Amino acid sequence: MNRIIPLCLLVIFSACKNEEKAEKENSTTTEIDYSSVEIEPILENDSLSIRAIEIIGNNLAFAANNATFGMYNFDNKTWRTNTQKYDTLNPEFRAVASTDNDFFMLSVGSPALLYKTGDSGAMELVYKEEHEKAFYDVMAFWNNEEGIAMGDPTDDCISIIITRDGGRTWEKLNCDILPRVMEGEAAFAASNSNIAMEGESTWILTGGMKSRIYFSPDKGETWEVYNTPLIDGEATTGGYSIDFYDENSGIIIGGDYTNPEGNTGNKAITQDAGKTWELIADGEEPGYKSSVRFVPNSEGEKIIATGFSGISISKDSGKSWEELSNEGFYTLRFKNDSVAYAAGKGRIAKLTFR
Repeated sequence: MNRIIPLCLLVIFSACKNEEKAEKENSTTTEIDYSSVEIEPILENDSLSIRAIEIIGNNLAFAANNATFGMYNFDNKTWRTNTQKYDTLNPEFRAVASTDNDFFMLSVGSPALLYKTGDSGAMELVYKEEHEKAFYDVMAFWNNEEGIAMGDPTDDCISIIITRDGGRTWEKLNCDILPRVMEGEAAFAASNSNIAMEGESTWILTGGMKSRIYFSPDKGETWEVYNTPLIDGEATTGGYSIDFYDENSGIIIGGDYTNPEGNTGNKAITQDAGKTWELIADGEEPGYKSSVRFVPNSEGEKIIATGFSGISISKDSGKSWEELSNEGFYTLRFKNDSVAYAAGKGRIAKLTFR
């Protein structure tokens, strides 16, 4: 079984590029004015906490706790799931990513374990970090050869590892080329969405005692850091999720998960590529959210935010919001401008916005 699943993944990935092209060609451009969401569970398992999903062509991939990962096919509505243990450990995976050829999943805690689909038909361990403070939060790829993962600091800077060979090898950046971390600054492995990419530009959102934006204009070669106005000062406060609609327009969201109703200092937008941020709907709903996404084809005006307290929508670039559902999810990814998939405690669901 451990060999069958990755082999199936390899076959699926080989067709992803054409499917994604067709998806873009078939996407709608009609006016988007949603007022409700239909929620259809497609996976239910009370033992799982699912914080990382990825839409890959005509499939949805996930990795979670209990060493569990899998893939769902949209056409035949079937799941293939498996486990990836490390010796006697059951890793908890909270970050996933993909290229046209491979699927990647990264665990939290020490040892940090990064796996990719391998030519042998089994998942292959391509990076391991045994530092006692190792804790990786998010992962993404710029293209089929270059990818990045970010984690909490083990030294005087945030942890960043980069691949330039399609994920076969990974190298950790030296603190000499990264801004110095502030005391208590870290990140949250809440939704695999505290990183955003547009072209060669990359934004990473931190939180905790200080919530900031790490920006690289050149796929991780150089870095600078910007302040945000988000609430911080506690281990549970700050930014949890970031998304950009284009190279200039972005949004960050978060708050304090121990105070989910708190709605001050928890959401902000930028129009200058992340250099400066303005609080939006401050003191208004929604409160704490762990994942935020611009609706595709909405000119940056429509935004969906999710958290364990429910799903909210903004139709005016974040200035005002309304609740669509009180059903909670940790993370969300759009398939097109009216269908998304969300994951949370014990389930993954298809969301249809109307």
